[in-house]
Amino acid sequence: MFRKNDLRKDLENLQILPSDTLLIHSSMKSIGEVEGGADAVLDMLMEYFKESGLLLFPTLSYRSVNAGITRFDVANTPACTGILPELFRKKPGVVRSLHPTHSLAAFGREAAEFTSGHENADTPAPVGSPWWKILQRKGKIMFIGTGINCNTFLHGMDEWLNLPGFLTEHVEDLEVVDYNGNIMKSPQHRHCAGRNAYYESLESRFDAAGAIVRGKFGNANVHVLDAEKISSELGYTI
Repeated sequence: MFRKNDLRKDLENLQILPSDTLLIHSSMKSIGEVEGGADAVLDMLMEYFKESGLLLFPTLSYRSVNAGITRFDVANTPACTGILPELFRKKPGVVRSLHPTHSLAAFGREAAEFTSGHENADTPAPVGSPWWKILQRKGKIMFIGTGINCNTFLHGMDEWLNLPGFLTEHVEDLEVVDYNGNIMKSPQHRHCAGRNAYYESLESRFDAAGAIVRGKFGNANVHVLDAEKISSELGYTI
């Protein structure tokens, strides 16, 4: 059984600093048995970053908010990205961005500022969105027990590079309910599917660029990507 201090040491071994901006894609099951369960994992992470860093989880809702169910409620719409993001978004001090399909939840340094403005986007991850701010802050992306193909940051980069055909031409008329119960219109272009296999094929290029640190988090195999290095490798810089 792993304890919080074991997982903290794993973070340190992965060269993750308490002052970092870190986005985590995760499989709780892959970590193994942890004393205190998923809540203990989150408590350790939040303690690690609370003074000077920023901890992020993807709280995407694209599976449940669509042309049939058009309303996203920031406080109540569940994340479709696993148990850790779903528990994290409900923790005290965590702020979730106001995007109907591709929200991020943040805790730590400047969390409110980081998540602000996402409600103004008409695509999931445009320049200026929280996904873009990960690069702006020279952040890291940690994959706990998952491959790098499930990588919303790279979806964002496809937007920033203006890849043809990556966004739907049609618009879905969605709505966002903020933390105060206010309702706002949020018309959205969606990402088109079919890029995950390509993202997985990039691993050797990222290795050659020195952009990946590998290690363990509990029992899970982990990849930590440097956002600035992978962006530069794919031809995008701020």
